[in-house]
Amino acid sequence: MVKEALLAMVAGIVIGVVFKLIKLPLPAPPVLAGVLGVAGVYIGGKIIEVLFMRVQ
Repeated sequence: MVKEALLAMVAGIVIGVVFKLIKLPLPAPPVLAGVLGVAGVYIGGKIIEVLFMRVQ
């Protein structure tokens, strides 16, 4: 899991650099609220996974 997270971070950094070099807008939420929204969606999905695993 840590390896996947690190690879995702490196890929994101590379993409950010490339987009800035070719003067395109970043393909990511421009503010912290957008990033937190994405994190919230992920956490909500994980909560449902845990709840359904316990019910079954």
